[in-house]
Amino acid sequence: MTRKILVLPGDGIGPEIVAEAVKVLEKLVAEGVELELEFGLIGGAAYDAEGHPLPPGTLASARAADAVLLGAVGGPRYEQLDRALRPEQGLLGLRAELELFANLRPAILYPQLADASTLKPGVVAGLDIMIVRELTGGIYFGQPRGIRVLENGEKEGFNTLVYRESEIERIGRSAFEIARKRGKKLCSVDKANVLEVTELWRQVMTRLARDYPDVELSHMYVDNAAMQLVRAPKQFDVIVTTNMFGDILSDAAAMLTGSIGMLPSASLDANAKGMYEPIHGSAPDIAGRGVANPLATILSVAMMLRYTLGLPDQARRIETAVGTVLDRGLRTADIAAAGESAVGTSEMGDAVIAAL
Repeated sequence: MTRKILVLPGDGIGPEIVAEAVKVLEKLVAEGVELELEFGLIGGAAYDAEGHPLPPGTLASARAADAVLLGAVGGPRYEQLDRALRPEQGLLGLRAELELFANLRPAILYPQLADASTLKPGVVAGLDIMIVRELTGGIYFGQPRGIRVLENGEKEGFNTLVYRESEIERIGRSAFEIARKRGKKLCSVDKANVLEVTELWRQVMTRLARDYPDVELSHMYVDNAAMQLVRAPKQFDVIVTTNMFGDILSDAAAMLTGSIGMLPSASLDANAKGMYEPIHGSAPDIAGRGVANPLATILSVAMMLRYTLGLPDQARRIETAVGTVLDRGLRTADIAAAGESAVGTSEMGDAVIAAL
């Protein structure tokens, strides 16, 4: 059965890093894996070509695909556009339209990069955390929202944080299932002492725990969780939290690993159809220079093969190849030690292909 993958390079360094991930996919195709690649536009590139960050053709192709591989969106030259036309709205729109409610963000420290972390090696060595972030609800999508003018002429910005019980239960069950397959420890992060929304979140997570007696559930306020991530990160196995809290904590966890350029992500619907992307941004300051780290995007392909396409052996091959390349001492600029020579984007991609 041929599986269809929609490839959306996007903006900034997106086309450069996605090109290396496509090399990996093409290598698998050459070996007989039945994959069909289709390319499309999203974000600023889509706005430039079609006047909208999520054109109808891209959305239709995404719905028809088995999985989506995305690079990055955004850039400073789009910041003056109306909010509805900014590149990020293409990404948010795709997540919402495909109902990709579960965002999986692993924070794994490759042993070869222990010295690249800003924390002491003893604190982060062996780090392997999975952050499960609710992706289609919360304050990023809540209504009403906007900027209004008060009677005294002062402007006021407002957003609405809202979660329905069913939304919390849906992401909660996903997190419990993932924890069940890992270390059987789940930490639910909230702010239940201040926010009624997350008081409900805690109630639902506690209730769900009865269905998963083999998983140890704990609760932690988000401010404490942020502190614990940099104090003793290896206490965590799986973390589940809201959209905004997950956005912040996963970036903090990323830097424990030495570089945000090393970390992939998956965004899944109820049937495990997913969109896969590196968690870093479009990095317009280095776009076009051929120095970006493609490993997070390549590892996103491995996640795609494992979670959506049902090819775990191929996923392991890619992950092993990345480890082999790091064992050989190859480093892009973001993970190179002071004074250490760095390879470029395409050279790193070619090295992974050779290791495969």
